[in-house]
Amino acid sequence: MTIPTPTSEGLAALGGSAPAGVPDESVLARLAGEFFAALPNGLPGPNSVGSFGAAAPQPEVPPEIRLGDVGPQLTAAAPVAPVAAESVPLDHAGAAGKAGNPALGVPEAYAAALPTFSPPASPPPLAPSTPYYFLGEASAVQSAPQGALPVAENRVVPQSFGLPGEAELHAILAEIAGDRRAAAAPTATAPGHFYFLDTGLEPSRQAEAPKPQPSAHPAFDVQAVRRDFPILQERVNGKQLIWFDNAATTHKPQAVIDRLAYFYQHENSNIHRAAHELAARATDAYEGARSKVARFLGAASTEEIIFVRGATEGINLIAKTWGWKNVGEGDEIIVSHLEHHANIVPWQQLAAAKGAKLKVIPVDDTGQVLLDEFRKLLTSRTKIVSVTQVSNALGTVVPVKEIVAIAHQAGAVAVVDGAQSVSHMRVNVQDIGADFFVFSGHKVFGPTGIGAVYGKRSVLEDMPPWQGGGNMIADVTFEKTIYHAPPTRFEAGTGNIADAVGLGAAIDYVERIGMDNIARYEHDLLVYATRGVLTVPGLKLIGTARDKASVLSLVLDGYRPEEVGRALNEEGIAVRSGHHCAQPILRRFGQEATVRPSLAFYNTCEEVDALVAVLHRLARGKGRIGR
Repeated sequence: MTIPTPTSEGLAALGGSAPAGVPDESVLARLAGEFFAALPNGLPGPNSVGSFGAAAPQPEVPPEIRLGDVGPQLTAAAPVAPVAAESVPLDHAGAAGKAGNPALGVPEAYAAALPTFSPPASPPPLAPSTPYYFLGEASAVQSAPQGALPVAENRVVPQSFGLPGEAELHAILAEIAGDRRAAAAPTATAPGHFYFLDTGLEPSRQAEAPKPQPSAHPAFDVQAVRRDFPILQERVNGKQLIWFDNAATTHKPQAVIDRLAYFYQHENSNIHRAAHELAARATDAYEGARSKVARFLGAASTEEIIFVRGATEGINLIAKTWGWKNVGEGDEIIVSHLEHHANIVPWQQLAAAKGAKLKVIPVDDTGQVLLDEFRKLLTSRTKIVSVTQVSNALGTVVPVKEIVAIAHQAGAVAVVDGAQSVSHMRVNVQDIGADFFVFSGHKVFGPTGIGAVYGKRSVLEDMPPWQGGGNMIADVTFEKTIYHAPPTRFEAGTGNIADAVGLGAAIDYVERIGMDNIARYEHDLLVYATRGVLTVPGLKLIGTARDKASVLSLVLDGYRPEEVGRALNEEGIAVRSGHHCAQPILRRFGQEATVRPSLAFYNTCEEVDALVAVLHRLARGKGRIGR
């Protein structure tokens, strides 16, 4: 069922002008969205997209919008109801696992069924598209045949916004940082360096990069994705929940919730220790999840993947095994100024216990690490370099591949904290070259209490075990214990079996949508949000690095961050306010706390607008808390 958004031109066509008393197009769009949202199962029809409940209201948007100069140009028409598709079964371990058959909300047939469209040679005059579109030079807006929803291969199809592209975001951030020289727009033959456009080649060789191949994934439909997350229908203080606290934890799609329930209903058993059927099912599911993590990270083998509670436990494991064995008095450990406390405290503890020294890579005024200063810190005594791939406090995307290569040249082992990167960008640990990589499942739409450590097989084999007990041993006598090979050596006792399986389901979900689709959509949304918050008088953005993932860290004149957080919560908007377990980097910018909206691929421009509206109200002094 396809219902195009009414336009003023369409109404005018009824009789030369819009009939008296007929509401404008935005009102009609809102009423239509409310009507469909009220239906028992969302959009009518036996194969309606989405895996549960009522469909989210369609956004109020202009008829057509052309995106900026990020990658291939794309024209996005007004929202059109997604084409129906069969439910996609979850890839459970074993045939029995498919019985649950939870549906993925992004239909596989969606892209193939959409009409194609070639942009006209000369676009019509520009028109505003959002409340914040008036900032600077806007992307072109052009008309398309009514009802057409063009598709660009390997490109997101945002349904609600016209955004500046890569060049404009560079200009915005450069202006904030006071670096006018960096504001120059990249040329058509010199693509920028956003993480999802990186070819791995030097700028002078970018033209040699292979051309993007057609995407195997369906066109990205944010409304279909949203219907896969039950909690997004929750109401807070009478308002529909807007979740902008994704850097703290992400929500779980129905596919993950269903997979956890299926495990406990049909597979629950301890693993590796019995010959009965449920033990075999549970073992297959658990080891199947390990295989998915290995594939997700680009590891060479499942033997390089260790399950842990999360990134924090993973870093502690590395510090207390490899670090305890290899770091001695007078040795050096290097971290960056951007680090989460979890990538500082374990190394401080190791340094204190061993008489080693902790060094810190400084950052510039935009929040990016200074590679030249990093090189100066390295000596023959440097044993470990441990850095985040994405800052949880600022959103800075750190050039970890370069840092790893420089660390290896000095003979040091390199650790990458990927807790904030795995949900936003494609990760390949072999390409990065890191000796260790850690992440948490709950940051990538999986359960809490589960995560993974990747370690190069040659490095893991030389490491002592961390904890002792069952499962990690090959043979035990009172005189001697023989340990298993990695990874089992590092997984003492009964692990978090069900949540490991749930993590595997989360990885399946993300991979079906396509990490490239997610990265591009989130980048466009970050551009939109950046422009929106910068319209607020008295607001200061903390962290303006050229390459950023989906984090905005800000302060508002006249308010403490917790006051802003409470005001947003009253409107159902969840953000983090505080030091974000990253006090050193905030103090580098003269702050003890910030307000941190952080985005995910289920967030929308309408939600950003709601956030910006509250910030404007506060800036006008109408929402001062306790004043």
